[in-house]
Amino acid sequence: MAASAAETRVFLEVRGQLQSALLILGEPKEGGMPMNISIMPSSLQMKTPEGCTEIQLPAEVRLVPSSCRGLQFVVGDGLHLRLQAQAKLGTKLISMFNQSSQAQEYCTFYCQSCGEVIIKDRKLLRVLPLPSENWGALVGEWCCHPDPFADKSLHPQENDCFIGDSFFLVNLRTSLWQQRPELSPVEMCCVSSDNHCKLEPKANTKVICKRCKVMLGETVSSETTKFYMTEIIIQSSERSFPIIPRSWFVQSVIAQCLVQLSSARSTFRFTIQGQDDKVYILLWLLNSDSLVIESLRNSKYIKKFPLLEDTLKADSSSAWSAVKVLYQPCIKSRNEKLVSSWERDISVHPLTLPSATCLELLLILSKSNANLPSSLRHMNSFQVAFLKM
Repeated sequence: MAASAAETRVFLEVRGQLQSALLILGEPKEGGMPMNISIMPSSLQMKTPEGCTEIQLPAEVRLVPSSCRGLQFVVGDGLHLRLQAQAKLGTKLISMFNQSSQAQEYCTFYCQSCGEVIIKDRKLLRVLPLPSENWGALVGEWCCHPDPFADKSLHPQENDCFIGDSFFLVNLRTSLWQQRPELSPVEMCCVSSDNHCKLEPKANTKVICKRCKVMLGETVSSETTKFYMTEIIIQSSERSFPIIPRSWFVQSVIAQCLVQLSSARSTFRFTIQGQDDKVYILLWLLNSDSLVIESLRNSKYIKKFPLLEDTLKADSSSAWSAVKVLYQPCIKSRNEKLVSSWERDISVHPLTLPSATCLELLLILSKSNANLPSSLRHMNSFQVAFLKM
């Protein structure tokens, strides 16, 4: 194949289950020199009169050059082609909580943003998943006698940790760390028969990190606290605090939540809402078997690939998988009708996060979308993005 380029962008999406790949060689700048492109099983080679640039693929990915098909030139993108690919991806996940290995161990809870110790040396004897939100209604259908769990909440004991869709429930009764609830600003409450309102203070249930002031969770009762998975890192007390870039951590946790929920409940549409029940994003999971490799640099020998964000350092011998999603921003009253429709649909699952984290996630999605080739950024009325796992 031949093209004319002074600098070429390479974008490769490999689908593990389909064993196929989409390769896009970016549209050249005007006045570029002729360039010959060679596709080999383990690399891409681009030759110009000035020299040769080679992009080595991760060891887990092998292309089948003879299977190239669908070659076309798309204005604004460049050359598109599809081919078969063999991918053996061992997804390296950021551990939200390993139930089997961390039960029975002494664990320390850290604030992910600053590393502040929230709970130190807590021995967890039971790490249990919580039932789905509608478990009460299901019990009513199963039981031929009155529901024995009616009006009862599930609260962890001293050495328990209950895991929800996007949060942990722990008992802080004996913890050395004590949150200091503040009074939220007064709010309007109607308290009289003539509908007059008077101001009454309401206790703030937010749990705030003492060091960085990030919202970590909420108090559920006098002894039970909910910590959001996007704000907390739980490590064995024998290990030190892992330094993980914030955007990398957030998208990895959210991606794992989406994959687990879609597998367990056959749910593929989600509303991302804040702790105030305000919807920030509509998410539609397309697939979870993508590997995205993107190179924006034009050097003599490229070994590293910025995957979805420039600050992440990746090794040439390994690759990170990602989930592909459609999304719609819902801030500033955008897409109100669509939000109402999704909220009424029982097949749509809500995920609750701190409001600030919802905005962080929206920025991550927007950045991912902006880094895609222009022809891949939209699907119908939705925007397309990748979340790293």
